[in-house]
Amino acid sequence: MVGARNADYAEERAEVEVLFAEAAKLDTISRKIKASSARFDDRDRLSKNAAKPVYSNTHSLQTMNGNIDKILDAIDKMLGPSEDKGREERIIRAGPNPKGISDYLASLKRIDKALAQMSSTNLRVNQQAIGDFNELLSEGSGQLQALFRSILADDLHPVEPLNYLVKKIPFPVLEQENASKLSLIDSFLSSSTARNASHSSRESPSIRIYAELRGGYLSGSLHNLSTASISTSKRKATGEIYRQGTSGIGTYAQAIESSFSAEFSNISAVFGRENWGLVFDATCRKALAEFAKTLRELNMHIKANLSTDCFLAYEIVEIVTNVGYRLDQQSGQLKLPFADALKPIRETARSSLAELLEDVRRRVSAMQSLPHDGSVVPLTTEVMTRMQTMTTYPQSLASVMASLGDGNWQSVASIHSTSSTSLPSLKSFDVGADSSQLLAHYVMDTIETLLTSLDAKARTMLKSKSIAGVFMANNVALIDRMIRSSDLSSVLSTGNASAKIESWRKKGTSAYLESWREPCSALMDVQYINRSPRPPSGNNGVVDSTAMIKQLGSKDKDSIKEKFKNFNTSFDELSSKHKSMQMEREVRSQLAREVQAMIEPLYARFWDRYHEIDKGKGKYVKYDKGSLSAQLAGLG
Repeated sequence: MVGARNADYAEERAEVEVLFAEAAKLDTISRKIKASSARFDDRDRLSKNAAKPVYSNTHSLQTMNGNIDKILDAIDKMLGPSEDKGREERIIRAGPNPKGISDYLASLKRIDKALAQMSSTNLRVNQQAIGDFNELLSEGSGQLQALFRSILADDLHPVEPLNYLVKKIPFPVLEQENASKLSLIDSFLSSSTARNASHSSRESPSIRIYAELRGGYLSGSLHNLSTASISTSKRKATGEIYRQGTSGIGTYAQAIESSFSAEFSNISAVFGRENWGLVFDATCRKALAEFAKTLRELNMHIKANLSTDCFLAYEIVEIVTNVGYRLDQQSGQLKLPFADALKPIRETARSSLAELLEDVRRRVSAMQSLPHDGSVVPLTTEVMTRMQTMTTYPQSLASVMASLGDGNWQSVASIHSTSSTSLPSLKSFDVGADSSQLLAHYVMDTIETLLTSLDAKARTMLKSKSIAGVFMANNVALIDRMIRSSDLSSVLSTGNASAKIESWRKKGTSAYLESWREPCSALMDVQYINRSPRPPSGNNGVVDSTAMIKQLGSKDKDSIKEKFKNFNTSFDELSSKHKSMQMEREVRSQLAREVQAMIEPLYARFWDRYHEIDKGKGKYVKYDKGSLSAQLAGLG
């Protein structure tokens, strides 16, 4: 057993020895590999050290080669423009061909590019070439400006605006071919290169030329309408109220709108969008200046004839504001120029409201006499005609009155304290309830001013209250009739206008009836109910006049006779005066009814009681009830 175990140990020992021997061999091999690796590293390091100078020299040679190539390219570029100068010079000297300017523009662009390249090198050798190219560029820009001017000159003959307005055809615009050429030229002239060449860095030469030529064209075309506007505005009889549309200003403004609109279409076709507003404003400036001058002259005429021509101011405010608004919507320009042109007229329109009221007071105060027959004074008709005419200008009056504020038209001082310089907005032209109410207030203020002034004048100048009453009633009747027969009826349909007019009518009626109190007083008798019995009456309840007379004493009978005589005298006199007075138809009828309602019941009672005083002889009792009623009816 022990022998077997020793045999196993011997075998394992032998295997271990073999393994140790193998490990020793591997260790020897590993040392050899490390030694070889170290030798390779040394050799690699030696190789790199040897290659470094070679690599460095090669990289330097490559860099030098690239620089040489670049220098050669730069030389080629510098020499290229100089070599092409002859060709570009021939093109520029020949000038642009109106039929096709693309080659000419291409040449100018090449010159501009060559200038940029040569200027960037900053070499002395290029200075002469740069000077030559600048000269060519300046010459080319000048020739393009001349061509631009020449093309525009083909369409500069002033037109007759009325021909287009009457026939309702659009105003002429530039031909499409010409507009395309002008657009190409402008694309170069608007560049910084062209502006520098023409020594105008702030404004494009094409804009300046276009505004100069087309501005003159617009002004020349519209000039006759300016003259016509002034002459037609002044062509009316002295004292005649201006009638809407009789002035040529409406046609003038319409021509401005149509021609300016056509011009904006031209500008849109020729210039870039960024320059549309600038060109449009510059082109229209001269025509607008003449328009503003025309409005100033018209304003002087209006102020000199304010009571009759203020309506021309209202018309101009409405027309010009609408034209300015529509053009601003189209172009985004000209709002301020139109506002500046309109400012004098607008201020006159504002001040006219107070001036008209003051004119009423002044003219009534200056009256040396009033009609002795109670007829209407011409001023009433004139004032109401003004009010009727105002209803034809709702938009402008809405704007003007809104800018003043309700009631601020009572005095000129209040208007100056609320001076407005801005162009009215579209909202201010909204003719709604508020605007109509403002106009209604102004109309009633005018009527109140007129009637108050006339009433005060009548009290001092007409000694008879009856004539003063008829005078006021006639004027009120005329006012009421002119309201009902015009658009004033709708303007005054709301509020208390009717009540105010009715109060004036009653005031006049009351003053007139004062004189009729005299015959009424003659029909008053005294009856002592505690002394005398009830007046005897017949079977049908009618007072028995015979019995009444028998009850009277001699003095009472004489008194009754005197009362009949006084009544007859007063009644006949007043009836005669009534018929001789100049009354409006409705006034005569209305006053007759009032007199009848006052006299007839009193006379019927008095006649029933005392008509037997003269036993039917007619010596004292001139009228029976029927004849008196007929006389009263005849007053109407």
